[in-house]
Formats: sequence, structure tokens, C-alpha cells
Amino acid sequence: MIIKPKIKGFVCITSHPKGCFANVKQQMEYAQSNPISVSKAPKRVLIIGSSTGYGLSSRVAAAFGTNADTLGVFFERPPKEEKPASAGYYNTLAFQTLAANLKSRHEDINGDAFSTECKSTVIDKAKEFGGKFDLIIYSLASPRRTDPIDGKSYRACLKPIGAVYRNKSLDTDKEEIKEITLEPASQDDIDSTIKVMGGEDWASWTELLLRENLLADGCLNIAYSYVGPEVTRPIYRNGTIGLAKEHLEEMANSLSIQMQDTCGGKALISVNKAVVTQASSAIPVVPLYVSLLFRVMRERGTHEGCIEQIVRMFKDRLYSEGEEIETDELGRIRLDDWEMAPEVQDEIVSNWAGITTETLRSKTNFEEYQKEFLKLFGFGIEGVDYEEDVDLVNPF
Repeated sequence: MIIKPKIKGFVCITSHPKGCFANVKQQMEYAQSNPISVSKAPKRVLIIGSSTGYGLSSRVAAAFGTNADTLGVFFERPPKEEKPASAGYYNTLAFQTLAANLKSRHEDINGDAFSTECKSTVIDKAKEFGGKFDLIIYSLASPRRTDPIDGKSYRACLKPIGAVYRNKSLDTDKEEIKEITLEPASQDDIDSTIKVMGGEDWASWTELLLRENLLADGCLNIAYSYVGPEVTRPIYRNGTIGLAKEHLEEMANSLSIQMQDTCGGKALISVNKAVVTQASSAIPVVPLYVSLLFRVMRERGTHEGCIEQIVRMFKDRLYSEGEEIETDELGRIRLDDWEMAPEVQDEIVSNWAGITTETLRSKTNFEEYQKEFLKLFGFGIEGVDYEEDVDLVNPF
């Protein structure tokens, strides 16, 4: 089958397996060229949400940068008839193909990480895996969650709180700058978003792993978050998603206490830089901000993608030569430090008002944004023959 990108709104409904392979291979090569000290590196890593974005890069960095064993948990669609699998499915297949020659062990579980069934499967696999985890990465990004306790399904939403929100945004399909208006969230909207994106499920995973004695002494338990700039604050950090992120971040304190008492470990939040992901592309204003951010950080030589961020987290934060992990006043690791540098944000603010449809390409790196978006699904990657007939089931 010859596969072409088919984009609907902020989602590409096709994926290219060989493009996904090339993407994962590039990340592998970066991790191999930036190895982490063996003496301090993790030995066995559980990644909850391991198939795309920061979760995928975390698995790649652990496997190819530290030679750790990994257990990856994800929820992805396999190929069916003439329909390609999801990009995350092909990413994982690529990872396993590339990791086949490693001495470390790498296992997959494809299931709904929110469910009791998936958690039980992970526990069984972890015990079979042969040891405790010394690093947990929690990197789920889902628009909905079924609570295994009450059986209800909850959906996250992106809304401001307390007032109508208006700002310029980017229609990526039409390549137009337009104004958006979003109505404020109800209390149900807020509560549902916290149920999906807050810290409840992270706590459930951590408490289960503690009960099953699967956390090694000194285990680090990392969940990913985002703060963002002033231009997105009303819709992001001060909106429904922001409250969910605050709930996630607050959970780190209570989980750290539980872990300290049982395994001497610690739960931490890593606030990461804005990158192009399937989730972020759906947030109004963010694609425009990211397009501008890419230009500013490229010009300053500080731009990073997911793998560069995660390798830096491993080398300079989690497993550095220092005795303590560097955090901010709220106890968070700040990998967004280069993004949030005052000079970067000042330049973004000064350019924001002047961005129009006519100046979009001259004032931003929108072309790079588009390329990074397509790359998520395995398209537009140099060296891949997109006219080649591809086997959807056995592509490599």
C-alpha cells in the first residue's frame, strides 16, 4: 500500500511505518551519542504512555542512552485491512526492531492504562520481568478516561475559567490567522478535566506498584507537565487544563511522602518545553505560539525537540554528578528553562501583535511546525521513499 498523509483538523488519520521507523532511529542515534553515566543510570524503567512524544523519547533515552530494561505501556491501534496502524503502534514496532540487538530487555503492553485490567497485566509482566523499577515515567495524554472505580467516562476540555477568552490563533489547515472566542468552563467541565488529566491515575499507579513491592530503593517517579507563557496563560495554565496540571503537580508531594516511607524514593514533576504533539496541536493559540517560539529559539541556538529534552533531563537533572536534583521553588524540574528565559519571552511578546496571515511565514517558523506535525505520523522525513509500496503488518 502506498500511504499518503490525510489530515482532518489537527489530526493526521494515516501514518507511515517506515517514516515512523526513521523518526525513532534518529532519536536512537541522538541517545547513543549522548550516553548517561552507567554508574548512576537506571537499570529498569516503566514508561506509562511510551508510544509518542515525551514518553517515546523517554523510552528511547533509557534503552539506548543507559542500556536499561524497559516496559512500555501504550494504547494504540494495530493495522486493519487497508488501514494503517496508528503512528504510536509503528513507533513501538520500530523501537522493538531497533532494540533487538541490545543486551537489555524490552516488553510492551498495549492497553488502556487507566483501566484495572491493564494495571493488573503490567503488574504480572513486571514480576515476570525479573525485578523492581528504579525509574517510572508517567506520560499519558488522553482526551478521555473511564474511572475504574465508578465506571463513568470523563472527557477533558480546553476552556478558560471565569470569563470569555479571545485571542488570535492559527488555522493550520488554511494557514490563516484568525480570532477565536471560547466560552468559560462549567464546574462539570473543570471536574471532568481534572479526572482525566490530573494526578488521580498517577497516584493509582504509584500506590499499586508500592503495594506490589515493585519500586526499587531510591526509585524516581516522574510525571510530565507544562506551564507555558503569558500569551497562552488564560487558555492553558489558568484554564481547565491548567487546573488539572496543578492537581498533578500537587500529587507529587503526597506520592513522595509515600515513596520515601517505603522505598526511599521520590515523585517529581518535570515541566517540559513546548513541542509539536498530537495533543498540543489541538489547543487554540498554541500552534501559533510554537511556530513563533521555534523561530526565536532557533535563532538563539536553544531549540530542542522531545529527545533532546529528555536526554538533558537524564544527564543534567536525574542522573547528574550533583547530590540533589535541581528543582524550582515548587519542587519541579524545569526543562522549560530555555523556553521561559525572559529574553525569549520578551521577543515573543513583542512580535505577537504583528503576526497576521500575511506575515505568518516571515515572523514565525510555521513551515517547521508543519514539518514537525507531519513527522509525528511518519511523513516528510528525508530518506524515506513515500512512493514505495508498504506492507502494513510487516513493514520493516
